[in-house]
Amino acid sequence: MKQKYKVIYWNNIPAPYMVERFNALADRGTLEFEAWFNDRIEPDRSWSVDESSWRFKYRYMPETRIGKRRLRWPWPLLQTRPDVLVSLYAEPVFLGGWFLARLRGIKIAFWCQVTMDRWVKRAGWKDAMKRWVFPKLDATLGSGEESRIFAMRYGVSSEKAMRLPHSIDVIHYAEGSTHARLERDSLRSNMGLEGIVFIYVGRFWWGKGITHLLDAFEQVQKKNEFTVSLLLVGDGPEERGLKQQCINRAIKNVVFAGFKQKPDLPALYAMSDVFVFPTLGDPYGLVVDEAMACSLPVISTRAAGEIRDRIEDGINGYIVPPENASALSERMLELTRNAELRDKMGERSYQKIKNHTPEKWAQDFESIVFKLLQVK
Repeated sequence: MKQKYKVIYWNNIPAPYMVERFNALADRGTLEFEAWFNDRIEPDRSWSVDESSWRFKYRYMPETRIGKRRLRWPWPLLQTRPDVLVSLYAEPVFLGGWFLARLRGIKIAFWCQVTMDRWVKRAGWKDAMKRWVFPKLDATLGSGEESRIFAMRYGVSSEKAMRLPHSIDVIHYAEGSTHARLERDSLRSNMGLEGIVFIYVGRFWWGKGITHLLDAFEQVQKKNEFTVSLLLVGDGPEERGLKQQCINRAIKNVVFAGFKQKPDLPALYAMSDVFVFPTLGDPYGLVVDEAMACSLPVISTRAAGEIRDRIEDGINGYIVPPENASALSERMLELTRNAELRDKMGERSYQKIKNHTPEKWAQDFESIVFKLLQVK
């Protein structure tokens, strides 16, 4: 009987996309897999968590409260010895886990993605810590070439900086949006959407650049002969301010749909014509992949990780500078006026993302584990 190697993947929270991947990995049955999470939810996230749907082993990490402060501990690594530990690194508890794993001779890989200056405050001591720790890792895992370059900048060798592309539930989004398009007119009418619909999905937070999207949308309305709408899906600390911006400047046809869980998203994408991602610094942005699976063209800023792997400028969308409403509005206007181009770009989006499934992620993850353990 072939040996099953024990693997632990340690993450912050059980985000839905991670659960999909872990379920797919558990279904393969080739690894003794367990997921560790620091928290069940985060205060600024509205994702639902339903452990009854999980097909993998899991645990939440222990913590101690000192006044209002919460301290987490990596002590479970003293009770179990996996063959491979995959974790994040940007919190003290993860570095503590790395230290214990090294002491116990456990193979360890950090999940590593490029970070953007507008989102992350740079500090010399943080860079020094990465330059000390990263060369001692057995591997880093990242979603694309930008992540590999980022890891190598801190001393990870080329062969240890590995690619593990992100995944989404492609079937859910593709089939769900196709079905919803059969009722597209009535769905749009119920939401108060008219004409060409631009959609944004994500947090309402300054770092997502939504104020610049509203600026661009206002320009589109002034210059355009067609009716246009903007559908904003999500929640967050800036929601009230964004609504007030629309009132103060009389920006019409902006619909705030609130936060929506995964089952509701395909229909919202189906109501729309173009996905816009005005971020100022995302390490990735899985909503881009969701929109692509729903056959939408995408306009994104270049401040999103691995965006050039996903968006071919002029082929399935456009890449524009961040914080540049004029450049964004020009591309929005172009797609407003050209239905044939929207359709062509949307089909290309789907073709580029259709194989990025949780099952493919699980297969790739398993291959990396075997490579780390030198299993043939």
